[in-house]
Amino acid sequence: MKRAIVIVDHGSRQAAANAVVAEIAAEIQARAGERAAVSFAHLEAAEPSLMEAIERCVSAGAREVTVQPLFLAPGKHAARDIPEVLDTARRQHPDVSFTLGEVIGADPLLVELLARRCSLA
Repeated sequence: MKRAIVIVDHGSRQAAANAVVAEIAAEIQARAGERAAVSFAHLEAAEPSLMEAIERCVSAGAREVTVQPLFLAPGKHAARDIPEVLDTARRQHPDVSFTLGEVIGADPLLVELLARRCSLA
């Protein structure tokens, strides 16, 4: 495996909330096929942590790791906490390329989804 994708959210003490992130990762894995190994991580309140997920990817042979935040807006976690973890990972694994994806933001696909959920589309 050369490429890995880690989808990271806040994390919750509620198992059902964390299961949603696992389900999203599984769906992305189905789309990625053999092009990438897809996993998930949480920043707080649940395992695996982002660093644990990164370490698993690197141990499995990933040389490119994309960390994709599952956040709507660029708050504290997306703007500070995740980049700090990636800085640590870069120091520990200088031979691995780490990329931080963008938050979801006001993406037109999200707007369309919300319009449908509100019976407007």
